[in-house]
Amino acid sequence: MNFQIESLDPAQAHEKYPLLAELWNRALPPERAISPASVRFNLLPSIGVRRLLLLATTAEEGAVGFAIASALQGEPEVAPRGQGWLEALAVLPEQQGQGVGSTLLHHAQSWLAAQHCAAAAVGGGPRPFCSGLPDTDTPPPFWARRAYQARGTVWDLTANLATYTPPPRLREPPCAVRPATPLQQEDLLHFLRREFPGRWRYEAENLLADGGRISDYMLLWTERGVDGCCLLTFPDSGRPLERFAPFQLPNPWGQLGSIGVSADQRGRGMGTALLDAGLRRLHNNGINGCVIDSATEVEFYRPFGFEAARISLLLERSL
Repeated sequence: MNFQIESLDPAQAHEKYPLLAELWNRALPPERAISPASVRFNLLPSIGVRRLLLLATTAEEGAVGFAIASALQGEPEVAPRGQGWLEALAVLPEQQGQGVGSTLLHHAQSWLAAQHCAAAAVGGGPRPFCSGLPDTDTPPPFWARRAYQARGTVWDLTANLATYTPPPRLREPPCAVRPATPLQQEDLLHFLRREFPGRWRYEAENLLADGGRISDYMLLWTERGVDGCCLLTFPDSGRPLERFAPFQLPNPWGQLGSIGVSADQRGRGMGTALLDAGLRRLHNNGINGCVIDSATEVEFYRPFGFEAARISLLLERSL
């Protein structure tokens, strides 16, 4: 099959968003479907990020696949120096096995190497389409033949919040949990820079730069100030819910995470108090289903009604 690979500027590819969503939706299972709005969000500028968008076309069929790669510069606390990501790789089912995916991957890897990336990870980048390779815990042949190796797994957890009640014997630590207000932006960022200066701090700065609602954060307060936070996603939040994949959750549904408390406050029940407050807020706002994505501590969430729903494999190779 003869095909062409075209490199597009992600910031100038607005007219391609419906096409990219269509290619993704035809290539992946229905529960992974996304909309052009989600593509737009994932291609928004991010602090310190360079992106590559590749489109594969044929004279007969038009667009048959695409790939997105990203490289993060100047944020060593977010990712190891030289880390790059293959954010998306989708090829129409009828065109698979004809070299399209291999060629897109080769071009993406070459571009990442030119950005001085030493490694490429599948998914999980600054604005991820997915956490990793979905629905598997071993590298499929396509990836294994190209030297990608497993470096762990993460889980997406789900719960029905329609009848949510806190777990029995939930501790009541000396703290208060409330939605953040616009006047508390620096309180949130100060906490994250102190306790979680990597990915969570970076995501908060990008959310605020996008014009996202700071009230989507729940803040845990102690006598000294903010000692914890939890990010929620509602149907009307700036982050599209569909990027977390709704499974078969009852509608309306939402998302919870990231969530964390100060290192010197752990073990006192503050994490569970923060989680309970976030879940109660979702429930009280009419949210019936909830997903927690990319979790590693499954047992922490189980008393709150969460079960492991889907596994994703974290894949990476050296460049």
